[in-house]
Amino acid sequence: MKTSAEEIQHLLQLIKAERDEEIKQYEQLIKETSLAERKKRGITWYPVVVANEEIGLGEQYTLEIQRTHQQNEAEHLFQPGQTAALFSNAFEGERPLLQGVVKKVRGNSLWLVVRNSDLPDWLAEGKLGLDLLYNETTYREMESTLQKLLKAKESERLGHLREVLLGYRQPSFYSKYPFVSYPDLNESQNRALQQIAIADDVAVVHGPPGTGKTTTLVRAIQHVLNTEKQVLVAAPSNTAVDLLSLKLHQKGVKVTRIGHPARVDDELQHLTLDAQITQHPDYKQMVQTRKEVVQLEQEARKFKRTFGKEEREERQHLLAQARMLLEYARQLENYILNNILDNAQAITVTLVGAAQSVLRDRKFDTVFIDEAAQALEPATWIPILRAKRVIFAGDHYQLPPTVKSAEAQKKGLNRSLFEKCIKRTNAHTMLNTQYRMNEKIMRFASQSFYQQQLYAHQSVAHITLTPLANSSFTQLSKPFEFIDTAGCGFDEVQNPQSMSYNNPQEAALLLKYLTQIFEALEAEQPHHAGNITTGIIAPYKEQVRLLEQEIQHHETLLKYLPNISVDTVDGFQGQERDIIGISLVRSNETGEIGFLSDTRRTNVAMTRAKKKLVMVGDSATLATHPFYRELIQYTEEIDAYRSAWELLY
Repeated sequence: MKTSAEEIQHLLQLIKAERDEEIKQYEQLIKETSLAERKKRGITWYPVVVANEEIGLGEQYTLEIQRTHQQNEAEHLFQPGQTAALFSNAFEGERPLLQGVVKKVRGNSLWLVVRNSDLPDWLAEGKLGLDLLYNETTYREMESTLQKLLKAKESERLGHLREVLLGYRQPSFYSKYPFVSYPDLNESQNRALQQIAIADDVAVVHGPPGTGKTTTLVRAIQHVLNTEKQVLVAAPSNTAVDLLSLKLHQKGVKVTRIGHPARVDDELQHLTLDAQITQHPDYKQMVQTRKEVVQLEQEARKFKRTFGKEEREERQHLLAQARMLLEYARQLENYILNNILDNAQAITVTLVGAAQSVLRDRKFDTVFIDEAAQALEPATWIPILRAKRVIFAGDHYQLPPTVKSAEAQKKGLNRSLFEKCIKRTNAHTMLNTQYRMNEKIMRFASQSFYQQQLYAHQSVAHITLTPLANSSFTQLSKPFEFIDTAGCGFDEVQNPQSMSYNNPQEAALLLKYLTQIFEALEAEQPHHAGNITTGIIAPYKEQVRLLEQEIQHHETLLKYLPNISVDTVDGFQGQERDIIGISLVRSNETGEIGFLSDTRRTNVAMTRAKKKLVMVGDSATLATHPFYRELIQYTEEIDAYRSAWELLY
């Protein structure tokens, strides 16, 4: 068995491989491709104009950037939270860049938040363009964290946690605490709270789909705050941090959300550190002092060094005053910052964001880490550096951490610290009652992933699209259907550029059947059809793109398009819909199913459905894998299996 030091050294090697792969992909996309090719791939907008400038919270500039060409070409990779840089064609060779964070993207407009107090003059020179950037900060922080973890002695708290979380020492619990029980939580949720209450080192809340993991975590944070003044709450994505921040705020917890405002949802801006700084009673004094510093420096610059003694003395006097006021402004800023952070009950942040300098000297008795099963292990350790104990929440049978390097993935970088901890320690509790989906939708996931320990609450166990037993379209009352395209000749097609797959005939069949469902709903429940939410999921981006195009030709579905989403499995993580339609795409003579063999992704896709799940796929191809063979067998057992021939003729 490896030692903890050997495991961490191994992680350092894997992070290097992952970073090298990301740099390689970035260089191929940005540095080794022409401007025309970058535009085609969606990683550059050119030319662009700065249509508007405004100073936002924290005196940051927000630039509204508009592209003036390719206006009908929506394909690009710019998304909120990414790092991007403006450039000008007026420079050859090493060109100056204005870096910032993408706040939002709407059509041909993009809002870039930059921290520069003065915008560069070259923005008015030549034609401007916008490049997507590779950001190495995450890797630097992960490597730095692993080095600290490696050096920590077992006699130190961090060293002790390292040994416990990696399973080299079992966690300890305090049995003296009374049993925690809240009437609005179910039995397994209260068990999880009790585990958290007595944990000295770690507690793990395993939350399968729909089991109220977020509800339990928020209540646990409230409970811990009864005895601790402040907690750190972290998650791998800004979306997950925003959700927790909102839920805690709604429960009356004083939240300070740390992170770049451009990466925070607009509705939560008032919770950000930047916004709270501007609302602090001493903020205006700090701003006024900084203005006075600028005025003194400007006045001092009027005096040239060739002036006489009196002028030089006056200049030195003005600069001395400016330095004194600047120091006062810095002290005032530190006071405001610490005053806000000291009074926060929950400081919320992404995993990498926990390394920010504003938290440099802060320690916490407890750190809560949500969606921990989706986080790279090195990133997970970043907030743990600041804590005496850690509470994990997540589900290692849903989406794993994203790893770009095939070598790093093969050697285990896609295995989270959450998964290691849940398998190596006795500190976990599984939430076993789900409130989302019909029992027949849930049952296969329960037996395949959750040791048949997942149960449907009575409020959802039998929900369907219609309560009418004598429905003219009996499929409305069926919660689950698998439509088998075997023998239909619906062959997959691979895009030679993206290497992704689509299946046009399978896409058409799924949309045809969803159209029939909505037509039946219109006939039987005309006032209810418009309230039904629908998700259409495909594991391949090429199929998603095809479905988005083809849905435009279905008149019935177009009426309900505001309530219909089409996306990959990743895009639906953490979400739910009344109807979920899944196109499994793969259909070939060799039985190749690609990354469908990571069955956790299929688990995520299936468990987004509440009332109706429709899966379309080729059993002849899929059944080469035991998971899909058992899935097809399960659908036959519950009368959910149909041949595509029934729909074709």
